[in-house]
Amino acid sequence: MEQSNMDRVISPATRRKELRKRLIKIAIPAGIAIGGIIACVSMMQTGIKRSSLSIGVADRGTLETSVAGSGRVAPAFEQIINSPIASRIVEVYCKEGDSVNAGTPLLRLDLQSAENELKALADERQHKLYELQQTRLNNHTYLTDLEMQVKVKGMALSHLQADVANERRLDSIGSGTGDRVRQAELAYETGRLELDQLRQQLANARNVKNAELEMKRLELDIFDKSLQEKQRTFNDASLRSPRAATLTYITDQIGRRIAEGEKVAVISDLSHFKVGAELSDTYADRIAIGSRVVVISGQTELTGKVTRLTPQSKNGIIEFSVSLDDDDHPRLRSGLKTEVHVLCDIRDNVVRIPTGTYFKGPGHYDMFVVDGDKLHHRKVQLGESNYDFVEVISGISPGDSIVTSDLNSYKNKSTIKLK
Repeated sequence: MEQSNMDRVISPATRRKELRKRLIKIAIPAGIAIGGIIACVSMMQTGIKRSSLSIGVADRGTLETSVAGSGRVAPAFEQIINSPIASRIVEVYCKEGDSVNAGTPLLRLDLQSAENELKALADERQHKLYELQQTRLNNHTYLTDLEMQVKVKGMALSHLQADVANERRLDSIGSGTGDRVRQAELAYETGRLELDQLRQQLANARNVKNAELEMKRLELDIFDKSLQEKQRTFNDASLRSPRAATLTYITDQIGRRIAEGEKVAVISDLSHFKVGAELSDTYADRIAIGSRVVVISGQTELTGKVTRLTPQSKNGIIEFSVSLDDDDHPRLRSGLKTEVHVLCDIRDNVVRIPTGTYFKGPGHYDMFVVDGDKLHHRKVQLGESNYDFVEVISGISPGDSIVTSDLNSYKNKSTIKLK
């Protein structure tokens, strides 16, 4: 029985041919799809939206160089009030944020022990004053007695001198003897020596007694100074505001014990401000007392000068204070963080570009120049800077449009497409 056409066996060659056709029909669309995906990914990787970039134009002009640091606004005047004695808080009269005038009581301390100490010192002073008066009286009595002895001895010596003259006269007329003359002369000479000795004793006694009295006066003066200091400390223990200001801190725990010298309050003048700043000690040779400074907070720029500079760095940091020309600017608030730029020197006719986050200090950089819808990579050398511009040493010419955004992740690409 003959086989039908439908039952004919298909040869292997024919089957392989048909399989190749089917694979080709599948592979072509798949290849096109994969290529499209690769192209899209490639475009996404190398393309950057122009609107996401900061672009500046290089120009030529003057550059006033500066070094940058950080700062914080602080009151121009701030005074810490410490407790002059060890005591405890009895009453608190003010709270933080209050405006106070000179002499306004801030808080009251327990002063009972201080009062008792003052009374004891006052009694001791009175005792020392009595001692001084007693010493003065005793000295006067002693010296007066010596002066009287000198006078008496002087009168006796005059009598002995008269005896010598009388014996000599008698001896000259034969009524006396040489022995009597010598006896009278010896008595006179002895009296004269005794008078000289007594006068020397009086002079020495005056010096000694005057020194003794001066020592007593000095002891009283020293004691008075100590007493005055104690009295001043006692008066200060009332803890009043020394001037009109704002109370920015106060220890307000009634009954709390405080040590001598412990901070209990802080008053600040919040109508005028300064800036406490710091920068790296690598710039130590570029800052000095009187250096001009630009302080930037947001969109506000304020000028000032360095008024205080620490002589040594600490942990690689130099601290300094800035006095502001406009220290009552409404933008200023205590504790506000700021940028601080210390101005150094002026350079004329330099190529410059706007500063940005890309700039980390003088050196070589990978930057991109705008050319139509593309960015081209360039090796650039940058120099000094200020808060507005960076000096270009090489790699950029005036008129070039430069990307000032940080594109460090693209530094290995020669070209980037702008979208």
